[in-house]
Amino acid sequence: MTMLCWPDGVPKTMPAQDRADIMELYARYAWGLDLADKEMLLSAFAEDAWFDHLWQGRVQGHDAILKNMHELWGERFNWWFGRQHVFNHHIMTPTEDGADVRCFFQILQYNPDYKNNFVFGVGTRQDKLVKRGGRWVFISLYVNAWTSADEIPWKGERPPAKGPNKPKPVTNS
Repeated sequence: MTMLCWPDGVPKTMPAQDRADIMELYARYAWGLDLADKEMLLSAFAEDAWFDHLWQGRVQGHDAILKNMHELWGERFNWWFGRQHVFNHHIMTPTEDGADVRCFFQILQYNPDYKNNFVFGVGTRQDKLVKRGGRWVFISLYVNAWTSADEIPWKGERPPAKGPNKPKPVTNS
């Protein structure tokens, strides 16, 4: 069943209340994801949502999303425990069926064995949202983790490489 998201027509900019509700959606997702709270996590997704995660690939639906999370929360517990996903610099574009949201993310992690903190990863997100039951939820979540330079969505010209990957000139000594 398709529900009309914008009964008065698609707005040019995201209305303030919808913006606040979408920010809360990202918070529900992070709290659920980072603290292994499956109810909180699933409250952020439509039943038929797509979840595209760098290490696990693209899956659809609550059961498949939860299966991926159990792998991270259980089988990779020491790798996952102590993470905080931080989302910022949101660009929210109203669409006919909901909203497109782009943002940056950082994954901060506390290592209980070494009692230190570090940045685990950074990247961008490109998500599609819909309203279901009066709440914003993810219908498609795409994680673009920056693991190589070509994954950074740079719009400018890229100069020739400098630094550690460039061959060093031969010197006579």
